[in-house]
Amino acid sequence: MTQTASPVNEPENHARAKRNVWILVFAQALLGSQMPMIFTIGGLAGQMLTTNLCFATLPISMIVLGSMIAATPLSWFMQAYGRRAGFLLGAAAGATGAAICAYGLYNASFAIYLFGSLITGIYMSAQGFYRFAAADTASDTFRPKAISYVMAGGLLAAIIGPQLGNYSSMAFGAIPFMGTYLTVMALNIVGSILFLFLDIPKPPVPAHDAPRGRSRLDLLKTPVVAVAIISAMVSYALMNLVMTSTPLAVVGCGVGGETEIPAWIEGVVPAGTMRDQFQFIAGYVVTAHVLAMYVPSFFTGHLIARHGAEKIVALGLLILAGAGAVALMGVDLEHFFVALILLGVGWNFGFIGATSMLAGSHAPHERGRVQGMNDLIVFGGVFMASLASGGLMNCSGTSAQAGWVSVNLAMAPFLMLAGGALISLVLRPKD
Repeated sequence: MTQTASPVNEPENHARAKRNVWILVFAQALLGSQMPMIFTIGGLAGQMLTTNLCFATLPISMIVLGSMIAATPLSWFMQAYGRRAGFLLGAAAGATGAAICAYGLYNASFAIYLFGSLITGIYMSAQGFYRFAAADTASDTFRPKAISYVMAGGLLAAIIGPQLGNYSSMAFGAIPFMGTYLTVMALNIVGSILFLFLDIPKPPVPAHDAPRGRSRLDLLKTPVVAVAIISAMVSYALMNLVMTSTPLAVVGCGVGGETEIPAWIEGVVPAGTMRDQFQFIAGYVVTAHVLAMYVPSFFTGHLIARHGAEKIVALGLLILAGAGAVALMGVDLEHFFVALILLGVGWNFGFIGATSMLAGSHAPHERGRVQGMNDLIVFGGVFMASLASGGLMNCSGTSAQAGWVSVNLAMAPFLMLAGGALISLVLRPKD
């Protein structure tokens, strides 16, 4: 007899869903702090190791590529062996990738560093499934809030990650950023203990005559699925495009004299070279950005439940456009902070809204197929964005400011794509 899970609407299962959400919140906070750490230093380390500055952000692109490649196999693995096994595998990959990156820094080898970044992408992919795991045992009414709460776990990651990166990056003075990767290894080892307490039943083995569900092509032809994936991809890709370039822009514009250190932040900037000072400031800009990514998650789920996912996605796209507009106004430090805060809020509304749309658009037996396909497409777009980021930033003009302008102008066609898709869905006659 095929094992089936108890209905998620039963009280005892609601309590289990809440416990799982709390575990995933802590996992997002602890293990998730490694991503802002790595994304803050990735481009700077690449700039230090590569002989071609156009490839400075290639390490971040490799992380995203690893995540894209791992998405479908991880989805299958979790479908077969459960969420716990998949998340433990992800944490192991995170520790292994960090060890390889540290070895690459020790040997000043860009190739080894890139390979370690690729392996790190497996962890990034696993972390992306935290939000889906939160929905597995949640009722229909609790699902948007469960997803939102797990994403809110990134709030602590936003506070801890960049600052850990700032203070650990120079722990080994002769080898910049070595301490950061040793810290990442420790986070993955300690954080993996959380998954031992996760209580999400493995999906039942389908009977031979069970419905197989729609093919990937049929799913993509479903309007709500297609629009949800497009919206998630654009929100995540544009966030990554701009965020990846931000440390390079802050440091480049600072060293180049276009950006000055204002009086209101001078007190927290340590003594050192101009490059070291602006690298430290870049960590604070990224901290503000990541906080803006996750703070709204405390109420995003409530907004979705009240107003509908489509309206929240539309608001997210508008805020992303606002981020680009502010960035184009100048390169004062205030412009960087405001633009990156808007970028984080826009990503939150767009990505969580799209995730909620997707979670309610398929049958349970289609879960693995839909989620794997979604993350493959989303991270495919993010990979292209992060790859383009370094080229636009370092090779599209004669100054860091010119590169920063190019990065933000590149947002426009993708915002129009997602906006057009969303409008077509809303105006489509209801079945």
